[in-house]
Amino acid sequence: MPDTLTPTLDRHIDGITVRDLLTNGSGYGMQPGGSPLAAAYRDAGVEAGADPVDSCADDWLVALATLPLAHQPGDGFRYHHGFGILGVLLQRFAGIPVEEYLRRVVFDPLGMPDTSLFVPEDQAHRLPAAYRHGESGLEEAEPLGGGFYVGEPPFDTAHGELVSTAADYHRLCRMLADGGRHEGDPFLDPDLVREMTRDQVPESVKTPDSFFPGFWDGIGWGYGGSVATGGEHEGRYAWSGGQGTDFYIDPDGTISVFLTQVELGDAMWPVLGEVQANAASLLEG
Repeated sequence: MPDTLTPTLDRHIDGITVRDLLTNGSGYGMQPGGSPLAAAYRDAGVEAGADPVDSCADDWLVALATLPLAHQPGDGFRYHHGFGILGVLLQRFAGIPVEEYLRRVVFDPLGMPDTSLFVPEDQAHRLPAAYRHGESGLEEAEPLGGGFYVGEPPFDTAHGELVSTAADYHRLCRMLADGGRHEGDPFLDPDLVREMTRDQVPESVKTPDSFFPGFWDGIGWGYGGSVATGGEHEGRYAWSGGQGTDFYIDPDGTISVFLTQVELGDAMWPVLGEVQANAASLLEG
């Protein structure tokens, strides 16, 4: 294994590059609500959402491939599905389950014992419930200590989501904040970290229909996360995941990790904004 991890970003996959997948530019991804393509995603069973995946990686990829691209690769922005495709690609490239590969090259070296595609059954008591906002308030989406993520998945979830802890999340963020170094030793190529954390999306791609209204106001996209392109927090690398996870890394090395287990929606955005503001004020104090 090399001392640093430096993937080839221009590897082509039928005209779609790894760079396209990292920057949500593949042409696959979340579509504007009510559009015919959004309905087609729903009918094909590949609509994005906070619920666990419900089909194996190969079947998911085949279903996705039946749908047209929203735009030519590199010519637009559609969030979400590129990361699932990357998981399948990484597994095929490695020749071993993506869970095992990530464990070998990322989780174990960084000291992230609790990050995985599932929670071992003997650790199920540590898994909190997951919620979403419904008509009557918070509704349980995944039970305490149970649900899809407990025990090995019943099918290949290379396209799925990870479970983790605040401590593990912080270790990953700390490595990025330290320019790719972990406990003083090289881990990621510093040039790659700089590329990850700068805006990679051209202005022509930042259209109102590419994501939710106002998203591009002072925001760009790097590799796998958003980048503040102006304002008080210029250079901040961050993202808020669908199940209410939120992190940011500021250029000065400041890190915030906030895990809510509540599906993102209109009720949650003000909460995340308040947490970010309070974290900043605590540091200033």
